[in-house]
Amino acid sequence: MEPFKDYGAFDAVGLARLVEKNQVHPLELVEAAASRIVEVNPLVNAVIWDRLDAARAEAETADQTGPFAGVPILIKDLVVEEGKPVTFGSVFFRNYVGDTTSVFRDRVADAGFIDLGRTNTPEFGLLPTTEPVLHGPTRNPWDLSRSAGGSSGGAAAAVAAGVVPLAQGSDGGGSIRIPASNTGLFGLKPSRGRNPRRPGTSIDYLSVEHALTRTVRDSAAFLDAVHGPVPGDRYWAPPPSASFTEAAARDPERLRIAFSTRDFRGDRVHPDCEAAVLETVTLLEELGHDVVEAELEIDGELLATAFLELWAALAATGFDLVLEGASELKPAVGHLRRYAGDRRTMRLISRFDQRDSGKPAFEPFTFELAKRSGSRSQTDLLRAEAAMQSIAHQTGTFLTDHDLFLTPVLGSPPVPLGWIDQNLPWDEFVEMIFRYVAFTPLGNFAGLPAMSVPLYWTSEGLPVGSHVLGRFGAEETLFSLAAQLERAKPWANLRPPGLGIESRVESRK
Repeated sequence: MEPFKDYGAFDAVGLARLVEKNQVHPLELVEAAASRIVEVNPLVNAVIWDRLDAARAEAETADQTGPFAGVPILIKDLVVEEGKPVTFGSVFFRNYVGDTTSVFRDRVADAGFIDLGRTNTPEFGLLPTTEPVLHGPTRNPWDLSRSAGGSSGGAAAAVAAGVVPLAQGSDGGGSIRIPASNTGLFGLKPSRGRNPRRPGTSIDYLSVEHALTRTVRDSAAFLDAVHGPVPGDRYWAPPPSASFTEAAARDPERLRIAFSTRDFRGDRVHPDCEAAVLETVTLLEELGHDVVEAELEIDGELLATAFLELWAALAATGFDLVLEGASELKPAVGHLRRYAGDRRTMRLISRFDQRDSGKPAFEPFTFELAKRSGSRSQTDLLRAEAAMQSIAHQTGTFLTDHDLFLTPVLGSPPVPLGWIDQNLPWDEFVEMIFRYVAFTPLGNFAGLPAMSVPLYWTSEGLPVGSHVLGRFGAEETLFSLAAQLERAKPWANLRPPGLGIESRVESRK
């Protein structure tokens, strides 16, 4: 069957409507996506493995049920699914096959999507750039010499390059919003507890699943399809008053919006990131909202160091889970739970793995985080969690006086590949990360919904998002505002040059 020739001119909701009306067959959509993978993936390296033959078979036999019936999707290479490979961007896991499937992943399938394969991610999703040793760098479709961001960088590049209309992502410190900003997409991080967390593969509750999209309504409809906790989840977000799709179809009431262009340590951001916020302020005022400059008085150093403490604990926990599951390592390693801070154990892991792959088992940042976690105490971790809660309280109080808080997404526009260099001295590397990713971790700390909205492009043609943080459970407000901004200053028809993507976008048919 021939590819659907107008594939790139529709968002996911638009494609689903065509399938529903029998105006296009799902196999035509799969073939169109497959053609895009062949055409652009050698350039951007967004898709690390595909299952196109299985997707074609599913498209031919699918019963076309669910709100996204027949629409192609890509899944981030951090999602465990029974019987399917998942590498977590790690050399050590290069041959791992999942043994369980999450409720969230089941809901994506129940929505009718056809899974095309997996997207690239940094090792364990730890870095704000997607350049894993295992799969190589994902390149930004707007400038192939620059990073697409991370950790959902492969997902973002695939959507921006027109492979799929939306792709699944996850966000534990900005991992949806960062690549959305870097690739000119809309990226929303839902509230803590909005989406299910069974099985409990991570106990931190910093991270939440969602998607990267070109249009606001796709993001809203996707959340309608997958949201809702399951019994046993630690956190439950309040249900929406109606549907998120309905929220995205109406203008918000007049909002009180605070904004700042300085990060929480008082540092200035790149002029383009500041300009993006100031242009958004002007647009918000033109739309009738009350916008005032205001600083959120939190301890930026405490935020950064506490986040690093928790991130190190997560990396160490990852080592623990790796060693528990690697039965072939047990004779060499012995006491598996001595993973962190045990240099002999880490040398053994590296030597064992290099015999087969010729590459280190884990990357420098992952090793360093795990080692540092091993040198810390339980008290240190509890102090970091206490700091997180204190900052959450301060942020929540700030948002009682303001409906939303507008800031830059990042400290700079998309950075060159290789700029985030894990081989730099530790203090220099961490300072670089703190300045680059200064804003997004707050939403994860406080469990609040937040979004990156693509309203600004630099003189070099690089996208720069604006970051909007909302009250707990207030995704409806964010969707309403984002859609209002989208109508006022459309972005879905802005596509990376030179990749053969249709310039005409009919996302609202």
